[in-house]
Order: sequence, then C-alpha cells, then structure tokens
Amino acid sequence: MKALLLYSTREGQTKKIMHHIAQQLQGYECQFVDLHECQTMDLTQYDKVLVGASIRYGKLNAKLYQFIDAHIKQLEQVKAAFYCVNLTARKVDQGKDTPEGSVYIKTFLKKSPWQPSLIGVFAGALYYPRYRPIDRMMIRFIMKLTGGETDTTKEVEYTDWEKVSLFAQKFEQL
Repeated sequence: MKALLLYSTREGQTKKIMHHIAQQLQGYECQFVDLHECQTMDLTQYDKVLVGASIRYGKLNAKLYQFIDAHIKQLEQVKAAFYCVNLTARKVDQGKDTPEGSVYIKTFLKKSPWQPSLIGVFAGALYYPRYRPIDRMMIRFIMKLTGGETDTTKEVEYTDWEKVSLFAQKFEQL
C-alpha cells in the first residue's frame, strides 16, 4: 500500500508532524512531497493522501490552494485527509485545537473546493532563534497579544504528539 504525504511548512514542524504520522502507518510505503516544489501529480496511484499545512500570519500558503485547485477531482476520488498546524491550537482549553474551534479551518473550508472528511488541527512550535529578525519581532508581538511565550531566545514545541498519533490512526482507517 502507498501513501502520499504532502506538506507546506515554514520552519519544519509540519514536516516533522508528517514524519510522525508516517511512522504510525503500518504496511504503507510513504512518499513525502513538499507542496512548494510540486507541480502536478497523479494522486490516484496512492491508497491514501494526506495534506498538511502551516499557518503564518493567519494564512495558509497560496501554494496549498493552487495544489488543491489543480488536483480537486483527484482529491475527491482518493481517500484523503488534511491537517493544519498553528500556534493558536495551543489553546486547548478554548477548543482551538479542533476543526470546529479553529478559525483557520473555517476559513480553509470556505476558500477551498476540497472538503476533506478527516481534518486535524495541531499546535506547532515556536522557533524564535530560527526566524528572520522581522518575523521574530512580529511573532513575539502576536504571542504577547495572545498570552504566549515572548522570550526570543527560546524554542518551544507545543505539538501534542499523542493527539497526532490518534489522528494517524484515523487516517489509517480511512
């Protein structure tokens, strides 16, 4: 069995999550593809397709929507799922780590012709030392407004790996 694992990432957390999911898939040959380097693909040659994308400054990368537009018919024919990675999902007590409580998923579903049957939302990571100075300043400002970590010397991983593993099980059962 073959699984296509497509990702759109900035600092690598979405790809790291994708690799964690791949480790949970028993008996699957997994092919990883960066959506930013992908033009066209035949998705129908895979048993399952997973798309993961991260949020930066409140938006998913335009390459994600371009990929969906170019592959919508195939996405609707195969067993496919989607997950979104963002820092807002760290607010578990407010339900922002669920498709129903995530403003980013609501926006995605409004903008996208693809309406996946399985959707995940995962908290990402804060990698201050890796950011360009302007990004570090902007993200620190956003984190200050939202009650998050503001020490720019830190790297903080908010991802709940148990939740990722549970999503992987659901994806495998699609």
